[in-house]
Amino acid sequence: MRINKKLITTFGLAGIITVVALTSMAPNNPEYKNLKVLPKSITHEQLGKVMGTWSHSLGVHCNFCHVRNDSTKKMDFPSDAKPEKEMARHMFKMMNKINKKYFDFKDDTASTAMATGISCYTCHRGNSHPEVKLPETGKGPGGPDKGPGGPGGPGGNKQ
Repeated sequence: MRINKKLITTFGLAGIITVVALTSMAPNNPEYKNLKVLPKSITHEQLGKVMGTWSHSLGVHCNFCHVRNDSTKKMDFPSDAKPEKEMARHMFKMMNKINKKYFDFKDDTASTAMATGISCYTCHRGNSHPEVKLPETGKGPGGPDKGPGGPGGPGGNKQ
């Protein structure tokens, strides 16, 4: 019994085309583990955009919030081993509450806030820990002599 080479080639190519077509139709939405503040339906592209925004806003890399698995030599993104990851979740919730309350935002991960509301960058400005600057004492509205208790301020000596 002879097998026609053209027939084998045709079925082989048809099989390859079918596999490629089915693979390309697979959803671009892998099941991420341990998402607590980001939507479970987030796509790979959206997650990359959010993580990139956070990374740039804080001037850090992945290992700031995520740990490396020494046995696999890869990042263990689902792990909660670093406290910075939980802090990032709290900060993200805080940012969303502020944006919803004062800017009437809906459930948006980062893109709208970056344009018109507050974002991580609002406070962090590219630093992993925002700068804490206390106001200088003795300076109030109108200058150093106009604040409360100053010569021209409430409770001060009027000249």
